[in-house]
Amino acid sequence: MLTELRGKGGRLCQAAAEGQLRCPLMVRPTSEDVVTGNLCLVLRTLNSRWWLPDFLNRALSVRRFHRQYHRGLKVEPWRNRPCYPRELLPWDEESTQIDLTISWENPPTTVYVEMKYGSDVSPKGAGDDGTHGFPSDQLIRNARVGLYECGYFDQNPLFQMPTRDFVLILIAPTAGHPLIARYRDLQSLKAAIPKSSRLKSTPLSPFIGELGYADVAELLAENRRWLTRPERLLVDQILEYLPFKVQQIREIRPSGRLQSSLKLD
Repeated sequence: MLTELRGKGGRLCQAAAEGQLRCPLMVRPTSEDVVTGNLCLVLRTLNSRWWLPDFLNRALSVRRFHRQYHRGLKVEPWRNRPCYPRELLPWDEESTQIDLTISWENPPTTVYVEMKYGSDVSPKGAGDDGTHGFPSDQLIRNARVGLYECGYFDQNPLFQMPTRDFVLILIAPTAGHPLIARYRDLQSLKAAIPKSSRLKSTPLSPFIGELGYADVAELLAENRRWLTRPERLLVDQILEYLPFKVQQIREIRPSGRLQSSLKLD
């Protein structure tokens, strides 16, 4: 964060700027991975009691999660998931990398976070040629993978495995992505998943939501007084960093927000 906030992100040499050399910046201004890493570092350090339930409730627009000790809490960046089962999908799909995975065990819960900054949600997976009639954008892909991981598909095992609660959240510079409203509707979600008849149940609805960077900053600021001094120092830094990143992307894209490239029916 300090690297970017203090203007030490590096710059392209003339040869790289002209395309003669492949010479990446230390910190690319449009890199969502840098934002993901900085936010993950802060969240892993803070007491989850003072941020996790607020994040989930704000993202889902419900008051489902309460303040508690989260047993076995893990906040994992860039966690790779195995390839989605071919028998459940009419095209080949590679493994999926989840930007941020949050999990705990009381009750067993898994949260997928899709982070966005300088780019929109990918509209189509690499293996989908568009002839099968099902969407393959990043959100529905993460939803399918998460439901499968958390045990909601009937896989006809010898022993039935218990399900985990599942939540999918999009975090972007601004909220209001059209896919969130589409997939929050359970019928629309099932219609977008091939072989959704194999779903034996679904998590408590709604389980798909979103946060803008301003929402994240506001939630951290609201509970700052309950944190230790080292935690407050980290929060103060991220509270400076997130508005900086929003302003930065507005300067790169003067329209002020990313326009979705997805066409919804």
